[in-house]
Amino acid sequence: MELRIGTRGSQLALWQANAVAARLAAAGAPPTRIIPITTTGDQLQDRPLSEVGGKRLFVKEIEDALLRNDVDLAVHSSKDMPAILPDGLTIAGVLPREDPHDAVVLPVRAQSTGQRAQDLSALGPMPSALIALLGPTPAIGTGSVRRVAQLLNLFPQARFTNVRGNVDTRLRKLDAGEQDAIVLAAAGLRRLGFASRISLTLPADICVPAPGQGIVAIEIREDDDRMREYVERISDRDAAAALDAERAVVEALGGGCQTPIGALATATQAALELVGAVASLDGRRVIRATARGGREDARALGRRVGDELLAKGASEILAEVRAQ
Repeated sequence: MELRIGTRGSQLALWQANAVAARLAAAGAPPTRIIPITTTGDQLQDRPLSEVGGKRLFVKEIEDALLRNDVDLAVHSSKDMPAILPDGLTIAGVLPREDPHDAVVLPVRAQSTGQRAQDLSALGPMPSALIALLGPTPAIGTGSVRRVAQLLNLFPQARFTNVRGNVDTRLRKLDAGEQDAIVLAAAGLRRLGFASRISLTLPADICVPAPGQGIVAIEIREDDDRMREYVERISDRDAAAALDAERAVVEALGGGCQTPIGALATATQAALELVGAVASLDGRRVIRATARGGREDARALGRRVGDELLAKGASEILAEVRAQ
């Protein structure tokens, strides 16, 4: 008997699948076999996700394989998953969370001049340090509607370009001079050994991360009790509670993967602290809400933050986004 793990074939996706396989083996589960699956999102590399249907394009084919019983479990970057899963599927567990923040990466030539994270204290507090680092009109590469909307609030004159592909491909284009900086998830850079390329991580008071960013999610068929038992052996309690809270924010807002919604839950000794944000596409309006509660109330905490965002006007912003 073996456990078949469905995953995308990208560098980061294979890292995630291998990490799950290693933890399952250490927990006494049966041997695993990783099955790479090409998704529609992988095939459409030349267009922004917002134009081709959003990030769910990175999970649909894998979820279809799971529903057909072609694989036993699916491993995803949880930020790629829709708030509402297909009937019959559930997230059974998650790995410990990596750094959830967004990271600014400069070209190698800029880093060589001393503009590294450890030198930024000389530039002053955020956000002035970021403006000093990039200048008032930077060319920034990112394919994320959420990042663009929040960063426009800080850099109204910035020029944003879509970047897709593996991390090393994006770094190569940056170093070739196509952008002044790119913004990526710090988690992916760290997991693939590119932590030294991080020039600056963006705190949540500047850019609230994508819900689920930095969390590897393991999806199974809802009625597969045997697989659930294996996955629960390796699931991380704090990361699971954070993901529940963050996904509940998105669900309360009715948002999809390519909407400018951010959510970050941080576990303390006694509670979860949750911040949510919705930004207009032009960056002129950024609505935020925060709440604190127990891990056992993670979903209710997320709904509370989502409801507060709606009360502050998030529904109008999201309606404008969908109309565009």
